[in-house]
Amino acid sequence: MAKPKKRYVCQACGSVSHRWQGQCTDCAEWNTLVEDAPATVFSLKHDLSSGGRAVEFVDLDKPGEMPVRQKTGLAEFDRALGGGLVPGSAILMGGDPGIGKSTLLLQAAAKVAREGHSVAYVSGEEASGQVRMRAARLGLSDAPVKLAAATGVRDILTTLGQMETPKFLVIDSIQTMHSDTIEGAPGTVSQVRGCAFELIRYAKENGVALVLVGHVTKDGNIAGPRVLEHMVDVVMSFEGERSHQYRILRALKNRFGAVDEIGVFAMAGDGLEEVENPSMLFLSGREQPMAGSAVFPAMEGTRPVLVEIQALIVRLQSGATPRRAVVGWDNGRLAMLLAVLESRCGLSFSSAEVYLNVAGGYRLSDPAADLAVAAALVSALADKPLPDRSVWLGEISLAGEVRPVAHGGVRLREAAKLGFGKGFGPSDTKNGSSGLDYAGLGQLANLVDRVMSS
Repeated sequence: MAKPKKRYVCQACGSVSHRWQGQCTDCAEWNTLVEDAPATVFSLKHDLSSGGRAVEFVDLDKPGEMPVRQKTGLAEFDRALGGGLVPGSAILMGGDPGIGKSTLLLQAAAKVAREGHSVAYVSGEEASGQVRMRAARLGLSDAPVKLAAATGVRDILTTLGQMETPKFLVIDSIQTMHSDTIEGAPGTVSQVRGCAFELIRYAKENGVALVLVGHVTKDGNIAGPRVLEHMVDVVMSFEGERSHQYRILRALKNRFGAVDEIGVFAMAGDGLEEVENPSMLFLSGREQPMAGSAVFPAMEGTRPVLVEIQALIVRLQSGATPRRAVVGWDNGRLAMLLAVLESRCGLSFSSAEVYLNVAGGYRLSDPAADLAVAAALVSALADKPLPDRSVWLGEISLAGEVRPVAHGGVRLREAAKLGFGKGFGPSDTKNGSSGLDYAGLGQLANLVDRVMSS
């Protein structure tokens, strides 16, 4: 067994020495070496309870300067971020190929640079000339953005250390980055994790707002290790159909703000344009009331957004298997709602195909949309349009009750601003000062009676 050796630990810097001396050789402090308990070779290698540097703890109420958010110049981008870029934060943005991630970040980088801040844009997928061509098309060539095309993390960090620390750093994309300290090709789990760790550490130590662009799989999830989403402060998803002009920037994780805020953009010839009133975008083309159409005031963070829910009922010959197709809503929730309509209200959908669509490609997960979906289904089944300029909101239970929803007054006030005159929902929802003609529906059967008798 190895003979225990004496060791002396500096109380100022934590360095270890095997003999006592008046001055620490590492931090040059005097009389700070104190004899530690004898340690064996095994404990020196495996015992982590001593020999380290002391960590400073501070109180939560310690006075100090709070980080100031940096506006990007794109109000919708700032809204999704929670108010702007936080210095030292790491943001991961994912989205389908060609959806506009690079375009959005290039526009944001140009606006921040034009305000006099240092901005660096590193492209690992495109050459510098390709990025300059996009900037010229977007009218951003005059923006003082430092542009580079590189994939080596060591080269990038070395270059950043030799120049002025940027206020805003974009890495496009993290799956193309490569570290020479890790074996494997770019895009592998170890490379993505290691490169992201080094870039995030640089951002935290220097107070840089870092944005990492991430690829997505065919299922829509960000490619790479799941730990990547835990390492960053904000995870954002850029959604939309390339056949539609609008795009939705949604925060899936945000340590500095709400996780349910969205930013809405429209793709135009000169880049992405902000959409200040998303409701008009999702409600376009509603000149005449039609059967099977209902408007639902959804809530995205603090912003109410009115969307149109469309239903189509097709009767089949006896013996045919009916089909259920849903776009933009939960398939299981539609099946539950159809069962409630059949069991509690006496309506029959067993011999009919049911198609449900949220107009504009919008995706709903709010249970408050139950009543609007039920209204669209009953209207399509009866082939009778719902009352003109009306909105519907409420959660439906298995007993057929219309339950209250959160922020009912805010939803109704937004509908009134857009010219809607009638509202239907839970009986205990306070209409407040919205100015709508509101009618409470305690049971789902009341909705059926109202539509069938119209």
